[in-house]
Amino acid sequence: MSLLNVEGLYKTYGEKTLFDHISFHIEPKERIGLIGPNGTGKSTLLKVIAGLESFEEGDITKAGTLDIEFLEQDPEMSGDETILDYIYSGTAPMIQTMKAYEKALADLEHDPQNEAKQEALMRMQNKMDQDDAWDANLSAKTILTKLGVKDVSRSVHALSGGQKKRVAIAKNLIQPAGLLILDEPTNHLDNATIEWLEGYLSQYSGAVILVTHDRYFLNRVANRIYELNQGQLYTYKGNYEVFLEKRAEREAEAQVKETKRQNLLRRELAWLRRGAKARTTKQKARIGRVEELKDQKGPDAKGELDFAIGSHRLGKQVIEAEEISITFAGQTLVDQFSDLVVPGDRIGFIGPNGVGKTTLLNCLAGKIEPTNGQLTIGQTVRIGYYTQDHNEMNEELNIIDYIKETAEIVKTADGVIVTAEQMLERFLFPRSMQRTFIRKLSGGERRRLYLLKVLMEEPNVLFLDEPTNDLDTETLSILEDYLEQFPGVVITVSHDRYFLDRVVHRLLVFEGNGRISHFQGAYSDYMEQEKELKRTETKPAEKQVETAPKKRKKLSYKDQLEWDGIEDRIQALEDKHQQLEASIAEAGSDFGKIQELMDKQKAVAEELEQAMDRWTELSMMIEELESNEK
Repeated sequence: MSLLNVEGLYKTYGEKTLFDHISFHIEPKERIGLIGPNGTGKSTLLKVIAGLESFEEGDITKAGTLDIEFLEQDPEMSGDETILDYIYSGTAPMIQTMKAYEKALADLEHDPQNEAKQEALMRMQNKMDQDDAWDANLSAKTILTKLGVKDVSRSVHALSGGQKKRVAIAKNLIQPAGLLILDEPTNHLDNATIEWLEGYLSQYSGAVILVTHDRYFLNRVANRIYELNQGQLYTYKGNYEVFLEKRAEREAEAQVKETKRQNLLRRELAWLRRGAKARTTKQKARIGRVEELKDQKGPDAKGELDFAIGSHRLGKQVIEAEEISITFAGQTLVDQFSDLVVPGDRIGFIGPNGVGKTTLLNCLAGKIEPTNGQLTIGQTVRIGYYTQDHNEMNEELNIIDYIKETAEIVKTADGVIVTAEQMLERFLFPRSMQRTFIRKLSGGERRRLYLLKVLMEEPNVLFLDEPTNDLDTETLSILEDYLEQFPGVVITVSHDRYFLDRVVHRLLVFEGNGRISHFQGAYSDYMEQEKELKRTETKPAEKQVETAPKKRKKLSYKDQLEWDGIEDRIQALEDKHQQLEASIAEAGSDFGKIQELMDKQKAVAEELEQAMDRWTELSMMIEELESNEK
């Protein structure tokens, strides 16, 4: 039996039809991922299912005993209630018992010698026994711990946005519910917590429907995908990976049908133009068919960047930071940081919230001065900065005029002109929508438009501060495709694992207290390294001693051969890198050739870095051998 049935759901927002008589059902233990472009009504649909928003037509029926828990994208908490009161605010008898027990426990901790409070705790322990609530209480404690919710006596009013999100998730998971509705549950969560939540939801006893931009999370949790687009709902059985395959098949079929329709229309029009000798009934029927074919709507053009947008030429010098320190309100956010940004770099900033990632990004962009140290920005650098805050958008402008304020055309790397209208189409703003005022756009649509504006400035260095927040999966794919073809430098702050894996080649890891470490490689490689380090640390000391390698007496023949030639190899690679640098400078405005040379230079740079790492490794081995001989 279905937990929830929706039949013929119809709802509009202004002139836009959000749901055009859509129907679906939710079965027990289903894990549904709801996706679609920003502004299509994903969050609205979640609220309608939860009973928090009305609709104009249709019918929603649910199983009589179905309890629904709903997590808002930005939970609102006000008043003086404590975290404990908020988390255990449900009416279920077990929840009330657990709340009373936790309160009795907290009261006794504050006054352990009070006999009345001791007796109150014993009564609540007996009540916990009667209601068989100990397992549920242990589960609740685990949830709170994993989400980093420690002091439940704090007022919810004093919490930050991220803390409120964690507390709200804890409440949703602790309350008994047959259907859990989650709107962007991974926002403000670190990666370790996200991984825990993936595992928890996979084992959740009820059904789950969620909206998320985290594609790894979606892929690992969902077993069914709902795609909402232009008022229609398409369903796919499987995870996000399966959805991508099946949607591609559906779009291909739709394109074949559209080609057949166009061919038939051409034949019928040709017949009409030739003219018929008499106005027969058959002729009238054919005219009617032509009109029907004209009225039929073909598939929407898929937003994609099938070209590389040109950018201003980037010279040899990009950004150099030397011993930079940044102190704010007595706190050191960056401590003696040094780095050299070179052409072709793709750098990701990772680490917990509040450790200085955006601060350093602002510094490297020249927006704030370092407290100490030297920052050098190359003369040819042209920065495009996508910030988290875009409140400066003029809401009285329409979409096309807002973009044309930046540029009416851009040129591709091949010199082909692309108009502002065409760029908007590729970023999922069809021509029919381009006269819409900004004030009528959803939050996600505004961020998508703001992103396009930054890209239209044709920068050669892109700074992206949490670019994936509030963007739909479709837009993220378009952005990633763009960045893959982007000839300049990309520096991004992000918690999005999928985005980092696709875009970034090296990482700056913010460890707190101003410490920043470097990691060469993809984000997944870094996470594997961290997991391996944790596994190593947890091994018993005895085993580590037992398995300790024997002291090496000399280099192996292979290592010695490599050591004898490695310095010559490094010199050759450095010479090749310089030659390619000179060739890039000589290429002038030939962007195609520049891109080819930069790709070669990048490959040489990676090989050079590997060679240097190997030189370091071998030299340390030799030092160890020499010290053993003494």
